[in-house]
Amino acid sequence: MVTYSEHLKKILLLLLDSYNILKKFEDKPGDLDNIKKELLKINGVMKVITNKIDSNYNHLSDFKTLKSKYHHYLENYYFEKEIETMAPLYFDDLYRIKNMRLKILEALEAKQMMELTEDIIEKI
Repeated sequence: MVTYSEHLKKILLLLLDSYNILKKFEDKPGDLDNIKKELLKINGVMKVITNKIDSNYNHLSDFKTLKSKYHHYLENYYFEKEIETMAPLYFDDLYRIKNMRLKILEALEAKQMMELTEDIIEKI
């Protein structure tokens, strides 16, 4: 039987895996679709954590802070629409693809959100 902490760790690892995939992209034509796919995974995991995971039940004090940071990210950043608008025009423009990927990474790294995610995974 999977414990609550193990379940939470698996969910956070999904987010971290997609984040690391975004960091490793080499900005080739066609990567915009892959970036969007990973971004949708990240947003989905963040939505699950902010809506379904009870921060009071969790024994980690940092988890409430992380949940708040995820909520802030989801409210303030919406790259999917920009990618959809950009895709038909700039699907092969390597500089625009790289800029979009870097902006997404910058938003994810704001306020040490990904560092806190890694810390919580290590503590679980």
